[in-house]
Amino acid sequence: MAVTIDIDKCTGCGTCAEACPFGAIEVAGDKAVVGEQCTLCGSCAEACPFDALKFEREQGDAPKAEAAAARGVMIFGEQRGGRIDPVVYELLGAGRTLADALGAELSVALLAADAPQVAELFAAGADRVYVARAPELADYTDEMYCAALCQVVRESCPEILLAGATAIGRSLMPRVATRLGCGLTADCTALDIEPETRLLLQTRPAFGGNIMATIVSEHSRPQMATVRPGVMKRLVAAPKRSGQVVEVVPELSQVAARTRFIEGVVEVAEGLSLSGAEIIVAGGRGLKDAKNFALVEELAQLLGGAVGATRGAVDAGWAPYWRQVGQTGKTVSPKLYVACGISGAVQHLVGMQSSECIVAINTDPNAPIFDVATYGVVGDLFEVVPEMSARLKAERGS
Repeated sequence: MAVTIDIDKCTGCGTCAEACPFGAIEVAGDKAVVGEQCTLCGSCAEACPFDALKFEREQGDAPKAEAAAARGVMIFGEQRGGRIDPVVYELLGAGRTLADALGAELSVALLAADAPQVAELFAAGADRVYVARAPELADYTDEMYCAALCQVVRESCPEILLAGATAIGRSLMPRVATRLGCGLTADCTALDIEPETRLLLQTRPAFGGNIMATIVSEHSRPQMATVRPGVMKRLVAAPKRSGQVVEVVPELSQVAARTRFIEGVVEVAEGLSLSGAEIIVAGGRGLKDAKNFALVEELAQLLGGAVGATRGAVDAGWAPYWRQVGQTGKTVSPKLYVACGISGAVQHLVGMQSSECIVAINTDPNAPIFDVATYGVVGDLFEVVPEMSARLKAERGS
């Protein structure tokens, strides 16, 4: 794509320069001039009151021939030691919705060294599982996994490829996108289909989490995105569901690996892990001091849940990083999320707003957290939280 300026229509008013978020347009000689910083975001064309800016497709931007034949939704089946990562099942839930909207099949690309268990993938919504087996795929390395996944994609031609925004997904998918010549939207929080065009609508936080941007990849296939763990809902398993297994023989003999796997180290954290927790009690700046996190920890223990924290609380040294919930921490989706002294900055909301039930406790009735809360308590957390704990203790005693 390229942006062109109709000199006859341009008046040099400067509206486009003010609208450009990248400072790529300036007015010179009473006419707008587009600089090299232009990202083709389209803000200038929308703002121009004289319709002087146009976006035109260059010859090299024509959709690839294979794009028309691409069909289906594929999930990268991340696994370690034969254990499928939970985010794969979450993506299968979202992928099933996308595939149904497209009238296409849902598949999984599984890279492994040994025969994997695929029954659970079919039960979770997959129609087909592509299995690439090779000794080089026993442990994750960028080069081997990239080559194998690209081979699976080329042979199956999906129109959408999704992966979890895990450590592996964030390392692997940019490499795959580069090799396939495709775009990639990272850390998506919502996915949808535009029925008329079959385009994948990929929504993610932008500009530091201050806005939510919806991105499309018009001219490349597959349309690629990574999704943060804990955002999507997995389907109810259907154990009797079956599908097709397709064996792919990965061609890795000519792949030069620049890294090698030495060993895996399991992080041991105190208390329940946020990942997969059904109940989370989180604290924010409203706790005022590290010692007051004891109130949150007590309530979480009584509820049988995990303890979470905002970035502000973590930055202040009141809680360890592995407890952080939000854009730069964990994304969670528990059945119950209790927010204690959390105002509800958008960066935090991105990480927990998909929770089934949100209980917010804050003294400010206008706090953004109440916009997403199922139940809101306008009050002092130093009075409300101890009272909640006392009630729970009394119930257990009776």
